[in-house]
Amino acid sequence: MKLYGIAHCSTVKQCRAWLADRGREAPFHDYAKQGVDPQRLRNWAAQVGWEIRLNRKGTTWRKLSEAEPARVTTADAALRLMQQKPSLIKRPVLETGQGIVVGFDPETYSRLFAQM
Repeated sequence: MKLYGIAHCSTVKQCRAWLADRGREAPFHDYAKQGVDPQRLRNWAAQVGWEIRLNRKGTTWRKLSEAEPARVTTADAALRLMQQKPSLIKRPVLETGQGIVVGFDPETYSRLFAQM
């Protein structure tokens, strides 16, 4: 199990606290500082779709030039942009043996860990 996100993101902080409160260990990868492997992004997109992976609600998306969002019409274009601007990757991402969980919802995590 491994947790991916951006350390200063409030949702990531909530997720990490939830895991710690329950004694769950998940090594953390800060993709704002450490980047994200392009193949990993492709694997995530294959599991849940690139549309779910792309954070269109954040400040980074709103600060893009008019042309940049217009070019995001395919998985390759979206993944290239996420690689260039990791804060466009929706977070957190929890990799488990069963796949990935995108975002943080305590109920979803509770159900997931009940099955593990």
